[in-house]
Amino acid sequence: MVELDSLTLDAFEIVGLPVGSGGPSALATDDTLDWIPARAPGGVHTALLEAGRIDDPYYGANERAAEWVEKLEWWYRARFDADVPAGTTRTRLVFDGLDTVVDIWLNGRRLGHHENQFRAVEYDVTEVLAEENVLLLRFRPPLEGLTTPDSSTRMVRRMQLLRKLTRSSDTGDPLGAMTALQHATGRRKAAMSWGWDFGPNLPAIGIWRPVRLVHDRSATIRSYRVVLDELSEDHRSGRIRVDVEIETLAPRTHTAEVRLTSPTGRVLTTHLPFPADRGTGTAQVFLPVVDPELWWTHDLGDPTLHTVDIVLRAEDEPVHTVQSRVGLRTIALDQGIDTEEGGRRFRFLLNGVPVFARGGNWLTPHMLTGGITADTYCDLVGLARDGNLTMLRVWGGGIYEHDAFYDVCDELGVLVWQDFMFACISYPSADARLQAEVRAEAEYQVRRLRNHACLALWCGNNEVEWLHGMIFWTRRKGDWGHHFFHDILPTTVAEHDGVVPYWPGSPFGSGGPFGTNGSRDGDRHNWEVWHGAGARVGSKRYPTHGDARHYRRYGYDRGKFISEFGIHASPELSTLQRWLPADALVVHSEIFDLHNKDHPKDKGDELLAVTTGMPQDLDEYIAFTQAVQAEGMAFAVEHFRRRQPHTSGALVWSFNDVWPAFSWSLVDFDRVPKAAYYAVARASTPVALSFRDRDDGGLELWLVNNTRDTVDLAAEVELGRFDGTTRRTISVNGTAASSTSVPIWTGNASQVERSPEHYAWVTGPGGLHARHYFTEIGRLRTGSSRLLVNRERTAPGTVTLWIESVGFSYFVHASSPVPGMRFSDNYFDLRDRDRVEITVTGVPDDLDLKAITVASYPWPGEWRPVDHAAGSEARR
Repeated sequence: MVELDSLTLDAFEIVGLPVGSGGPSALATDDTLDWIPARAPGGVHTALLEAGRIDDPYYGANERAAEWVEKLEWWYRARFDADVPAGTTRTRLVFDGLDTVVDIWLNGRRLGHHENQFRAVEYDVTEVLAEENVLLLRFRPPLEGLTTPDSSTRMVRRMQLLRKLTRSSDTGDPLGAMTALQHATGRRKAAMSWGWDFGPNLPAIGIWRPVRLVHDRSATIRSYRVVLDELSEDHRSGRIRVDVEIETLAPRTHTAEVRLTSPTGRVLTTHLPFPADRGTGTAQVFLPVVDPELWWTHDLGDPTLHTVDIVLRAEDEPVHTVQSRVGLRTIALDQGIDTEEGGRRFRFLLNGVPVFARGGNWLTPHMLTGGITADTYCDLVGLARDGNLTMLRVWGGGIYEHDAFYDVCDELGVLVWQDFMFACISYPSADARLQAEVRAEAEYQVRRLRNHACLALWCGNNEVEWLHGMIFWTRRKGDWGHHFFHDILPTTVAEHDGVVPYWPGSPFGSGGPFGTNGSRDGDRHNWEVWHGAGARVGSKRYPTHGDARHYRRYGYDRGKFISEFGIHASPELSTLQRWLPADALVVHSEIFDLHNKDHPKDKGDELLAVTTGMPQDLDEYIAFTQAVQAEGMAFAVEHFRRRQPHTSGALVWSFNDVWPAFSWSLVDFDRVPKAAYYAVARASTPVALSFRDRDDGGLELWLVNNTRDTVDLAAEVELGRFDGTTRRTISVNGTAASSTSVPIWTGNASQVERSPEHYAWVTGPGGLHARHYFTEIGRLRTGSSRLLVNRERTAPGTVTLWIESVGFSYFVHASSPVPGMRFSDNYFDLRDRDRVEITVTGVPDDLDLKAITVASYPWPGEWRPVDHAAGSEARR
C-alpha cells in the first residue's frame, strides 16, 4: 500500500539502561549517554552487533554471552523535522512492528503503550507534531510484568511428570524452552524467542518493521480486496469482487477508481462512490471476466499477477493512491469422503484442480527478525520453487512473515499455509485482555495478507490442541486456547477474508484426544519416526532405538496430509567452518552440541548405527547424516505421493533454518542446500517415477502425475549389479491421469536380485529417473570407483562441471566453498560411465575452481555399529 504523503523514520539511536532508571524528559535531550546508531527496521541486537558492542551471537558459544541484552530497558530516540503538506487533515504516526513491550512519547507527550509484536499500532499526532521533533520509545524486558497463567503451569508440570515416568536419562533440558514459554503465553511475541529444538535462546527487542509519518487529506484508503469469487469449471468465465474501505475525515464526497491490468494488457476499470459522511465506509462491486488469466502454482501453470491501481479522489483531486499486485484464483479445502479407505480427504483445490502439496515447513530465516532482507526471501523461496516445492507452511511459533516473503511466493507460484502464532503450550484464552489482543491481531493480519494469491490456508495453531489432548486426555473446552482456535480466529477469518479456508490447528482431526493427530482425516505430524515412538506408525517393538527411528516406518503412515516429518542432518563443512571455532569441529564437542538444540544430542547416532554405521570423524558424520536424511525424505515423499488421492500433501520439517545448526532443515542457515534438498526435489517433480518394495519380494514401479494433463511415457527399467557385470533392461510404458498415481511395472521375486551388490534404476524422458537399493546404505557393495571431473568458467559467475564415473558412484556431490553458489543438481548417483553436466551459478570471479571439490560417499572400511555402552538412549 502506498501513502500519498508519508515520511519513513529509519534513523534512530539507542541506549540500554537498568530497568526503571530512565525517563522521557531527560532522555529527550541527554546526549551524554552512550547512544549508538540503530536502523529501523532492525533491532537492539543488530545495532549492538553493528556497533561492535557484542560478538555475533550465532558464532560458537556466543549465544550465552548475549543474555544480558534482554534484561535491560532499551530506549530508542529519533530527531526529525516535519513539513506538513498543504491540505493535510490528519497526521498519523504508524509503527508497523514493535517487539514487544513498549511505551512511546513524541515531543514529551506520552502517546501510548503497546505489547504485541504481531500487529501495527498508530497514533494521531496532528496536535503533537512540530517542525523539530523528538520521538522516544522505551522497550522493557519482554517478560516483565507477567504472571504465569495456571493453564500453562499445569501443562508444563504435567509434561515434567510424564518425563519422569518415562525414566529418561538425558541430562539436557529439552523442556527448557517450554519452561520459559509458559511465562510468555500472555504476551504476543514469537514463541521461539526463548529457544526451541532448532534454535537458540535469543529474544529480539526493538523496532522490527517500518515507522512512518503519514499525512492524510480528506480521506484515506483503509483496506481493499480484489478476489476471484466465482470461476466456471472450464475456466472460461468468472467474477471478480472488489471491496474498498475508506475513512472519511472531511465532509466531501469521494470516489475510488479501481483499475485491474493483466500482464497481457487487458484492463478492467470500475468506480466506487462514497458519501460525504465522516467515518469508515465500504463499497463493493462485482465485475464479470471472460477467459481470466489465472494464478497457478509453478507446476500447474503460470503464477499470473495483475496490477491493481486504486485512486481515491475528492471530486477530481487525488487524495490517496494504492498500487499492488494480485493473482486471480480460487482456493478450497476438499474434505469429502474417502470412499476407498474411509475417513475424509484433506486436499487443496486450486482453481478447482486437486493439488498434492509438495513442500516444507518455513521458519523465519533469522531469530533477529527485524534485519531479514528481501533478498533473503527471494533466495529461499526461489530454492523452494527450484526444488519443485509448491507449498510452504509458516509455522506458528515464529512470526507472520514480512511482506517480501508473501510477495515472492505470489511471484514464484508457491502456496502458503499460514499458522496463527500459537505453538506447543496452553494459552490463557479465558483472559479478556488477551482475547481482545488476539482478536485485534487476527483482524490486522487477515486484512494485511488476504490479497495474496499464494495464501491457501489460515491455521489456528501449531500442536497446542494436540499436546493438550495427549497430556490431559481431553479436548473439551477450557482455558487452554480453545476459545481462540474455535471461536475468535475462525470468526475473524470469515468476517475479514471469507475466501481462504480456516483450519483449527496443526495437527487436527476428528475423534478423541488421539484423533487430533490421526490418520482418518485432517492433517497429521509424523514424529513417531524421528523420536522412535508411537504404535500408530509401524510395529510396537523394534530391536534397537535406531530401528524405531528408521525412515522405513514412513511407509506405514496412511495419513491424509502429512504436515510435519523430518530427520536430522549436519550442514555442509563450509557452513560449520564459518560458525564454529576450529577446536569445536569435533563430533559432540560442547560447542558442536550447543548448535544441536534437540535432545538427547546423540539421538541421530542410533539411526546411523542401523543405516550407515558409526562415523569416525567429522567428514563422515556430515556425509552419513546427510545421506540418511536424503534417503529418508525421498522415501517418505515418494510413499506419500504414491498414496494420492488418499494422501494429498507432504510438508517436510523443515525447509530452512533460523541459525547455523544441526537440524531437520533441507537448506542450512547460510542457504546452502543439503543432500536432502536435492533428493526431495527429484522426488517432487510434477511427473515422477518411484520404486516400491512388495511384501512378496518383488518390486513395483509407480508413475505419479501432478500436472493438469494425462501423462503417457516410455521408460527403461534397469536391474543391474554395481560392478557392471549384469545390466538387464526392460522397456515400460505407462499412463497416469491428472492427480493420480499408478503402478506401471511389477518385477516378481524371481526377476529381482535383492542383494547388497544389486540395484534397480529407471530412466524416463527429459532426464526423469529414480533408483532403488536392497539394503542399508552402509552395507551396499558398490565396489571401487573414481570420478573424472572437468571444471570450466562458461559465463560470468557461472561454472560448468562435467563429471563422469568409472564404476558405480553413490552420493556424488560438489562442495559449496562460499554461500550463494547454486547447482543445477547435486548429491546424485552415477552408474559406470554415466556422465553429467552440472551448471553452477553464483561463483565469485576470484574463486579458485579447485575449491569446488567433487567426491562420492566416503565408504568406511568396515561396518561400525554404535557403542551401546556409551549411548544415552541405550541406558533408558
